[in-house]
Amino acid sequence: MVMKRLARMGAVWSTALGLMACDVLVPGEPDAAHIFDAPIDGLTPAQTRLFVMGDEEFSRSFSFSEGLGPIFNAPSCDSCHPGEGPGHPEFGFFRFGRYDAEGRFDAMLNEGGPQLQDRAIPGYEPEVLPARDDIVFTRLLAPSITGLGLLESVDDATLLALADPEDEDGDGISGRIAWIEATDRLDAMAGLAERGGGTRIQRHDRGYIGRFGLKASSITLLHQTVTAYHQDMGLTSDFARVDPINVQVGDASADLVPDPELGSGTLTAVTHYLRTLRPPLRRNVDDPDVVAGEAIFETIACASCHVPSLTTGTSTIAALSEVAFAPYTDLLLHDMGPELDDGYTEGGAQSREWRTAPLWGLGLAADFQGGQGFYLHDGRARSVHEAIEHHGGEAAASRQRYRELSATERAQILAFLESL
Repeated sequence: MVMKRLARMGAVWSTALGLMACDVLVPGEPDAAHIFDAPIDGLTPAQTRLFVMGDEEFSRSFSFSEGLGPIFNAPSCDSCHPGEGPGHPEFGFFRFGRYDAEGRFDAMLNEGGPQLQDRAIPGYEPEVLPARDDIVFTRLLAPSITGLGLLESVDDATLLALADPEDEDGDGISGRIAWIEATDRLDAMAGLAERGGGTRIQRHDRGYIGRFGLKASSITLLHQTVTAYHQDMGLTSDFARVDPINVQVGDASADLVPDPELGSGTLTAVTHYLRTLRPPLRRNVDDPDVVAGEAIFETIACASCHVPSLTTGTSTIAALSEVAFAPYTDLLLHDMGPELDDGYTEGGAQSREWRTAPLWGLGLAADFQGGQGFYLHDGRARSVHEAIEHHGGEAAASRQRYRELSATERAQILAFLESL
């Protein structure tokens, strides 16, 4: 949490001042607009205490004696989401699978899929990709995790109204819902999500609406949290009771910690923390170039997918209830063309489809990635301009309009995006 880190900083500076006998070196107050790990306004004292507990658990680094592994990608949530911002390519991860003769995707669960865990506890072997010629794999970066409670609290009816899978309005945009098949496990998690905060999670005839993950494969923050602990850290819970193992080694006995390794209190605290992290704050909103760039963003139809404003439904957390906010996403799947086709499917998404990424915090991404921004799902783009150039499929027309802008107009739309 911010205060925790400020306290550590204060201790360091106090020592330095004492040693140097100098009153010149005083740490400046951090800019609130550059801090991601702060709570939304309006939490009750009890909700704030649970936020602090979740913050501590989110930062916790697990050891193999606490259940880490036997195979894993990282020992803590912070490892992939530094400062709660987007991840660096150094800490990216791989998912893999194959297509059968009929073109059906196989996540290769019996051969270690869907995620490659490239680290292992002492005495055990990390995974390598199966030695097959028909493997497809994708490299992914962890996204920023701020403002997620607002996204979870948007009513299903809002997303269903935004969806236009057959492009009935003829605008070339055919965003569709990521339907996730209902299971007893998801039913249980949906019920807990509703009781723990957020809006009602509805089960539809086609299943649940996916809204979290790069391809919208998770239905709630609890679902996403359980999956991350299990796939990224090898930690079991009531919803994922079996450790991931290296199938080429087979024996999971190297992990001697009884399952489930995570208690319900940890999952509750971390999910609440993610639910109540505030969204990034806007900057330079009155700058004339930013204002002009926002108008251009609308004119060239970027806002057709990156919807500027959504409103939450009712929530048991008053601070999340019926709140208008600006994430710049519709949470729908869109065909992004061959430019972003990674060959990998997940949940209800095809290989060319991606959930519209929220744009809030875009201008601060480089601050969390060591000074160099890495954009898109795999970090291939090194600038916002380059990321736009990779947009194809449903976004191809907007990309062409962007290319036709004057140099001044293009600078203005980039200034707007950097202000988010």
